[in-house]
Amino acid sequence: MDNIQGKHFSITDPEGVKTVIYQINKTEKEFLKDYPKFTVERLDHTEELIGEYNRKTFYVKDPQKEGNQIVILSFAKDKVVINNGVIAEDKIKISKKPMPFKFDTIYSEKSESYKEVNYTPNLKRPISIIDPETTEEIKPTLYFDEETNEVKGKCKLKPYKSYFVFEIREENNKLNLLGGSPTITD
Repeated sequence: MDNIQGKHFSITDPEGVKTVIYQINKTEKEFLKDYPKFTVERLDHTEELIGEYNRKTFYVKDPQKEGNQIVILSFAKDKVVINNGVIAEDKIKISKKPMPFKFDTIYSEKSESYKEVNYTPNLKRPISIIDPETTEEIKPTLYFDEETNEVKGKCKLKPYKSYFVFEIREENNKLNLLGGSPTITD
């Protein structure tokens, strides 16, 4: 890991698996009253094809002295394997027992559906919506809600398509990942 411009680490995905990694950020104390305690930020990465395997190098731009908590999502055909870890000093510590998580396909009869997302003042958000086939994040379109005086976002969801949504919350002094498919209402 490079201490000068941040840190980086690599993983190798077997064929049929696509891994994405998110960093968990704590919201600043002055904003905790009105905003979620944690937000998530997808780590940038580069890819290198090595035979049948895809080697990804992930980059942590702002290494924290106390370590950076991460969530590792490995997407396969019909499931997501969730793992967590900490990047501290020049080491990465990953939990020994990944947690398989199956998700259901959702459908909407509407040609367009939207999922609202709230943002913190520094434009970070508490949830992420991912297309499990491509592992691309569904980026919200930002707008200013004059009624609440807040920046919000809307994610456009396609009909007859499954999505994986996750959020980090703290319960009983433990971080919990809440995931699944968003419910679309007509």
